[in-house]
Amino acid sequence: MATNPSYGRRAFLKDSVISTVRAAQELVKHADGSAVEAAAPSVRPDWLRPPGAVVEGLFLDRCTRCNDCVTACPPGAISTHPTDGTPILYADQSPCLLCEDFPCISACHTDALVPVGGVDQVRMGTAEVSHRFCTAGQGCHACVSKCPTNALGLDVALLHLSVSPEACVGCGMCEMICKTVNDRVAIRAIPARQMTRMSQ
Repeated sequence: MATNPSYGRRAFLKDSVISTVRAAQELVKHADGSAVEAAAPSVRPDWLRPPGAVVEGLFLDRCTRCNDCVTACPPGAISTHPTDGTPILYADQSPCLLCEDFPCISACHTDALVPVGGVDQVRMGTAEVSHRFCTAGQGCHACVSKCPTNALGLDVALLHLSVSPEACVGCGMCEMICKTVNDRVAIRAIPARQMTRMSQ
């Protein structure tokens, strides 16, 4: 079979990440299936808004719950809030893959999601590490190698994982990867709206 010359390394890596995310989603569905059937779960507070989301109050005013951004998301990472129907992502299940052309933003016609200058301008949240649960000191660096913005690093002296707040966009890739390789999730994407609240 002839190889498509336009299918380069970046496309291959993106397809690999999409496959990883989909596999993780299936694992989560199977693992949580019985609990979901037994009782309706309470709404988790750790959801993220899609890239380009304006501040929360303005977002709620502008978003029409049309689901256009949900449909436009190539890996199917965006879902709807179970209570109000607004678009959200759960990082440990479906992190944002930071598509180059941001089709979710292009699909929004009410400016609830606004264009960004590039991946480094996305501000969905910031990763936060629990060193108590992190196994970086035991040789696990899975999240570091998968971080799309190189925001994670290893402090060799302390054998601690570090996060660069300037580089981290809160996509949640690290959280999803951590959940798939460790018993306890040691890194979480803290939503931007919660960080704003804490700083006030």
